[in-house]
Amino acid sequence: MFGFRPDGRRTPNIEPIVRITPYLMPTRVDSMVFLQHEVDFEMLTRYIADQAAKGEKITYMQIIIAAFVRSVSQHPEINRYIMNKQYYSRNNCTVSFTMLKDPRDADKGETVVKIKFDPTDTIYDVRDRMITVIENNRGEEKKNFADKLASGVLLVPGLTTLIVALVKLMDRYGLMPGSFLDSLPFHTSLFITNNASIGLHHVNHHIYNFGSTSLFFGMGTVEKKAVVEKGQTRMKRFLPIGITADERVSSGAHFARFFTTINRCLNDPSILETPPESVRYDPRVEYHVPKVK
Repeated sequence: MFGFRPDGRRTPNIEPIVRITPYLMPTRVDSMVFLQHEVDFEMLTRYIADQAAKGEKITYMQIIIAAFVRSVSQHPEINRYIMNKQYYSRNNCTVSFTMLKDPRDADKGETVVKIKFDPTDTIYDVRDRMITVIENNRGEEKKNFADKLASGVLLVPGLTTLIVALVKLMDRYGLMPGSFLDSLPFHTSLFITNNASIGLHHVNHHIYNFGSTSLFFGMGTVEKKAVVEKGQTRMKRFLPIGITADERVSSGAHFARFFTTINRCLNDPSILETPPESVRYDPRVEYHVPKVK
């Protein structure tokens, strides 16, 4: 309210042509744009094998999330969101995703987790943060705040719609407590789904009107495509990612630079092994997250 929210502050100096877009396209569904990206799966596999030889276990999803965190550290414009037609700079870098309670048995159920990252995080920091949160949510008996909230709301017969409407209204005007927002997976910098882990193709997932998600990555099963290398044609494996973005949050030029940085990190993950030389923040929203010990 009045330009302040627990998860961000009003963004100053937005160009008029950008600032008016939420009035022309008031919801995220109005403003979704879809992109397709292919990552060199063979190169990532070699990198993961090299890390394993050094005693470091790294996954494909960890590399993609680390590339996202690094890109946010250089292009904070993409870490903005729109609420009640106003632009806000996020005071955190978070990623949400759905995980199985038991990876060996899908019938044990799933949950959604959200992880906070520091802009200086390396690939190893990203991995450690993800492992910590995932381990804390493994097991059918484990219930995080989002699980308990959803169960509690559904226990009130006939009032679910009213309660959800009240939560949305409070969120719209910045009246939700910070601890509440911290636990909701829909208020996040990036939502990512790993369809490859369950044998499905990549998707361009919708971004939710509830919450503040402005980006959604959908990883899929590996695909083979014919490529020409050194004058020879061969079949090469790629990891496809469907990307859905809220085009209102920033200009096309900022998005282009953001995805260029992601692409550079994915083509050479060794960049992610050391912290960035510098970090850019939007005005008045510098944030830090202690490293996992």
